[in-house]
Amino acid sequence: MLADTRTNAGVDNISTFRKLTVIDQPGDRVIGIMTAGNLALSQAVVNLVTEQGVAMTEDGPLETLYTVPSMVRAAQLMGRAVRTVFHVDGPALEAQAESFNVSILLGGQIGTGQLRLFQIYSAGNYIEATEDTPYLQIGEHKYGKPIIDRAATYETDVTDAMKLALISMDSTMRSNLSVGLPIDLMVYRRDTLKVAMVRRIKEDDVYFRDLRQAWSDALTRAYLAIPSPEWPV
Repeated sequence: MLADTRTNAGVDNISTFRKLTVIDQPGDRVIGIMTAGNLALSQAVVNLVTEQGVAMTEDGPLETLYTVPSMVRAAQLMGRAVRTVFHVDGPALEAQAESFNVSILLGGQIGTGQLRLFQIYSAGNYIEATEDTPYLQIGEHKYGKPIIDRAATYETDVTDAMKLALISMDSTMRSNLSVGLPIDLMVYRRDTLKVAMVRRIKEDDVYFRDLRQAWSDALTRAYLAIPSPEWPV
């Protein structure tokens, strides 16, 4: 999972907030949560599923991502939390002519269950990544999506996937001022039940700086190597 930290409420109100939350209980579960959209809404949802708890039924017990027995249950709990926040904040947002805008990626593994990745929408429903669609993306992605679509497959090694994600993020940051450093990276390897890496990448990160320059140089060489059209102009 890779997330930027920039939020903005206008060009003169830009802040830095972490959008990646990691639950790491070695030997039991690893869950990553990545959010996009309205910051207040996403923080309220994350607080519900990590601290306060959510009841899946009217008279059911409170559950959190620390107690759910499976990743499917985790996705259902996240959806329930989104609908709970909508019930509380939706009418006030509607009165201010604001939309209820929150999207979430939820991925990880619990116990002997499968490693799974879900995208939860503003309505609380969700989809799951599959072999045909091996990655999911939220937030501002139109600038960075093409490189992943061209290069990522279900068989892509995790180290190559990291590189593609970083190139995708760099492409987005170059074309959209609402996305910016620092960025947070979390890596998990299947069946280990412990986080492999959590890293905050800042302006002075040597690898990311070199990657940005190498990708720019490679793009320049590639387009120069393509023959020019012979059409009369």
